[in-house]
Amino acid sequence: MGPKAASGFYLGRKPAALLALLLAALLLALAVLGALYGRCLQEVEELRAAAAPPSPTAGPEEEGAGCCPPTPSPGSTRPPGVWDNSRLPRALLPLHYELRLWPRLSPGQPGPFVFSGQVNITVHCAQDTATVLLHSSELELWGAAVAELWLEERQEYAVLELRRSLRAGGRYVLQLSFRGPLSENLDGLFLTRYTDQGQSSMLIASQLEPTYARTVYPCFDEPAMKATFNIIIVHHPSYVALSNMPAIDTSEMKDENGSLWTVTTFNTTLKMSTYLTAFVVCDFDYITRTERGNEIRIWGRKEAIKNGHADYALNITGPLFSFLEDLFNISYPLSKTDLVALPDFGAGAMENWGLMTFRESALMYIPSDQFGSKKTMICLIVSHELGHQWFGNLVTMNWWNDLWLNEGFASYFEYIGASYIEPRLPLVSTKSYLKAFSFSSVNQDDLWTHIQMVVDAQNEVQLPASVKKIMDSWTCQNGFPVLTFNLSTGIISQEQFYNRRTQNNTTYNNTWIVPISWIRNGSAQPLVWLDKSSKMFPEMQISDSEHDWILLNMNMAGYYRVNYDPLHLKRLAQLLEKDPKAIPVVNRLHLIDDAFTLAQAGYIEIEAAFELTKYLAKEDEIFVWYSVLSNLIPDNLENILNNYELYPFLKKYLLKRMLPIYHYYASIIHQNVDALADDYFDQIHLEKLINTACWLGLQDCLNLSSELYAKWMENPDNEIPFTIKRTICCYGVAMGSDKEWDFALKMYNHNNSTEIDKDIMLFAMSCTRESWLLYRYLQYSLNNSLLSSDNISIVISNVAATEIGQRIAWEFVTENWLALNERYGEQPNYVVQLYFCIMENFVNTDLQIQEVSYLHAIG
Repeated sequence: MGPKAASGFYLGRKPAALLALLLAALLLALAVLGALYGRCLQEVEELRAAAAPPSPTAGPEEEGAGCCPPTPSPGSTRPPGVWDNSRLPRALLPLHYELRLWPRLSPGQPGPFVFSGQVNITVHCAQDTATVLLHSSELELWGAAVAELWLEERQEYAVLELRRSLRAGGRYVLQLSFRGPLSENLDGLFLTRYTDQGQSSMLIASQLEPTYARTVYPCFDEPAMKATFNIIIVHHPSYVALSNMPAIDTSEMKDENGSLWTVTTFNTTLKMSTYLTAFVVCDFDYITRTERGNEIRIWGRKEAIKNGHADYALNITGPLFSFLEDLFNISYPLSKTDLVALPDFGAGAMENWGLMTFRESALMYIPSDQFGSKKTMICLIVSHELGHQWFGNLVTMNWWNDLWLNEGFASYFEYIGASYIEPRLPLVSTKSYLKAFSFSSVNQDDLWTHIQMVVDAQNEVQLPASVKKIMDSWTCQNGFPVLTFNLSTGIISQEQFYNRRTQNNTTYNNTWIVPISWIRNGSAQPLVWLDKSSKMFPEMQISDSEHDWILLNMNMAGYYRVNYDPLHLKRLAQLLEKDPKAIPVVNRLHLIDDAFTLAQAGYIEIEAAFELTKYLAKEDEIFVWYSVLSNLIPDNLENILNNYELYPFLKKYLLKRMLPIYHYYASIIHQNVDALADDYFDQIHLEKLINTACWLGLQDCLNLSSELYAKWMENPDNEIPFTIKRTICCYGVAMGSDKEWDFALKMYNHNNSTEIDKDIMLFAMSCTRESWLLYRYLQYSLNNSLLSSDNISIVISNVAATEIGQRIAWEFVTENWLALNERYGEQPNYVVQLYFCIMENFVNTDLQIQEVSYLHAIG
């Protein structure tokens, strides 16, 4: 696209964009501290809150023999008490858990699935109490020999009302047995199904953040109530069990039916929060290496491990650990770390101490992938979760309102870690926070105190208020500001930004202390602070000359939006048409994104936002285009296709401006796609550009899709570049016949197809423009030999999302209602939820509404 224009004093494209990402992450970041770790051992006094633990061979029914299960709270019949509070009292503080967990899962076993277990919790009594509160949800509990045990369901408490009080200063042991369901909802302790080496398999995993530990075992389920854990998992011998710590013993036992089970015992954990306990029971393989005494294992499906998909994650995890250890000057305290790639995982990734879990696509890298963007994504995600091993696990927020302390630092250091693996980002120093608050919990004021100490020790940076006052204005109130800038007067005012501006939401008088970086006519100006609801800045008044202009929030360093007065917005639009490079690339992106967001929210007219896009034929930065297209083209493209006024306008307006940048990247794809391998931003934004061009009907784009797809059909070694594979396969099928569709089905069932490949092909098969193929596709979804039954909801959703597929999907679901309900018998509301979800844009007549109501009734 020709040489880039000189950018003067501005940051270059990549450094500026990366700096913007860093600064945004840093603003989220600001984290960590708490109360010093102390230990005080006293005489142990045991409270038997249950009968003696049942024998290892006892079944669920036998475990509760002779004991009364808890009863739900009868509501108003209970007098008010501590169980009415949403926070646990601090009369009892947990010190240690002895937890035994037994998921009743065997290979090929039909449902329903359950788990059972026992927990002994050693507690310190801080003040006299005759009432014990534990968190418990969706669990059956029994065994209260010296207490009345009942459930306060609203607050998710198990309440033990004791026959005698516990005394302050004493140490007691609470003992309970429990049982619960193994759901497939991807939270708590859950079961998930997958395919490995052509065989259907099942595994068990956990996701306990934020408050799902209480659905697995009764506990003090608040982040500040840390304790140590001894964990035992009973499991089928064909599976391996994983938890936070290394396994130190395995033995065998028989159940009441004589079936053999394996008992895996794990080492004692460090002091940690309940939401970080983790459990996996699976039939996975792993690869391993040791880094500074830390055994690192990457677990995944056997075919993924065999094909080398875990190699990249293993190669970067050890060096990242060492880098972060050196950066923080605090050693990683565990002797092993497992990273598990789950075929289906709702959280994406979770930082459980010593047992991190990931969605498979977030951890596994296919060596044949031509683009490095997937590597960069994996590196960022792994670096984020490793950052949590210090920021979140070692030092934890005191309560969930300070969750940003965990996520902020982890989000910031994911870029720092990625810059070490792929040198792109400047590094920073972390001072002393981790050492001060290891194994403890913190709130934000602890952090502000440390930062204030640094500020007070220097003279270069002068703040308008204390660090605490500045930061409280951002962290102790909702939302963020929009600054309205009148350039004729130099007055900047602020108010809370709302996605939908109405008269009702302007009553709040929120004020932030806002740092404003700015440029005038291309030159950087001194930083100013807006510390009132409105303030005049005489230096920001401009003349009538079209050459006099101002931009706020240089390089998007501040967390706010800017609403310029209409005349100045038009002046900036004219500047872009004359010389786009006069405005730094990050601020071009920021200017356009702010304008469309403010228009959609009702702050400005949409015409003002479109004024800023007239210059786009001269825009050669793909991530600016990505912002434009993300604002103009919604995820649900069919909604615009059905709008016969909007679609032709967008097609005419965008295509003539898109052609230069489209042809630039299309030629690279044709000639030398490897040229993009090292440009992360080009890779992650390319698909939006190509997809929009094809969706707008650009013939060259449709031809490109048909050509690349045909080459792949001729020779599977002619792989379609991963970053545009979803779009190319979709339009390759759309422009073809049943031959192209059949090839997509073949590649879906190919032995080497990953879960991501399968997802792409499931989507591509729904892109056909032949109605009969969509009918056939839906029928195939009922046949396990053609399509995995686990994907039936994906197939229906994909078909229903297309213009010609809406009626077809509607008819298929109504005709097969009973069969679908039978398929999802364990989740009776699933089909109804799916039905409403996929038909929300289609059901619009009284008759269709009546059909839905009838089917709901018979379901």
